[in-house]
Amino acid sequence: MFAVTATEIDPDNPLAGLTLGEHPEPEVPDGWTTVTVRAASLNHHDLWTLKGVGIRQDRLPIVLGGDAAGVDEDGNEVIVHSVIGSGADETLDPKRSLLSEKYDGTFAERVAVPRRNLVPKPAALSFEEAACLPTAWLTAYRMLFDKADLEPGSTVLVQGAGGGVATALITLGRAGGYRVWATSRSEEKRARALGLGADQVFESGARLPERVDAVMETVGQATWDHSLKALRPGGRIVVSGATSGAVPPADLNRVFFLQLSVVGSTMGTRDQLGRLARFLEQTGARPVIDRTLPLTGAREGFAAMHEGDVFGKIVFTGAG
Repeated sequence: MFAVTATEIDPDNPLAGLTLGEHPEPEVPDGWTTVTVRAASLNHHDLWTLKGVGIRQDRLPIVLGGDAAGVDEDGNEVIVHSVIGSGADETLDPKRSLLSEKYDGTFAERVAVPRRNLVPKPAALSFEEAACLPTAWLTAYRMLFDKADLEPGSTVLVQGAGGGVATALITLGRAGGYRVWATSRSEEKRARALGLGADQVFESGARLPERVDAVMETVGQATWDHSLKALRPGGRIVVSGATSGAVPPADLNRVFFLQLSVVGSTMGTRDQLGRLARFLEQTGARPVIDRTLPLTGAREGFAAMHEGDVFGKIVFTGAG
């Protein structure tokens, strides 16, 4: 079958290890099944794998990709939850992994996954839209509606509007009844954030009209000090990743009056993915798709993400 794989690790030139071509059909352990992939979305995790983050050379080659929507062996339209683990909350399993870490991922014609990892795809969502949900959108859903602990009408600041998680936060926040503010260094991305439903947008680091109830932090070092200054006393910073570098030491005098909640990179549970899909079905909110490419053109998508030339999600289709 055709697949997109990581064959070499190169921190300086990650696309050098990106290989497109024939790959063996997936092995299917007991309790697992296969899904014919109709659409799969790209995440920073896929680029980091090519850089050697969280994976060793001896695990290669491995099929990349964690997110997908497709058709299972019984003909059902499904969304693939990419966290492989056990227990009611698989994200807390110390032995958990993600697709494309230990097991082949979703950038292929077919992918093998545990049966428990399949979530029904609502008919109202396209395969392309559904493929955006398991990582970026599920992370944003958990940040807003689980970790932030906010009432409708609260003010939320989204740092670094433009990426998959940030655009999801703006869209979900608006649909959930929050007042959403967003920052970006790019004038174009600030304008597009307004188009998504942000109430106000600001240059990165700008002084805000008032302090906010919560900050959604996915940038890290470049925005961390501003995130602390932006919060009201008792406000909460919800952290998920750091694309600009590790978060620096905090001003403890300021942090004493705040709350930190770390989501991490394990997204959310299968049940939360199902609720997210229903939330989109009920509200009409939809993922922002930057571009849709055939899987055979995956290198273009990886290059765009590597260069930061993305607003929303990059989706691959035509694998299955």
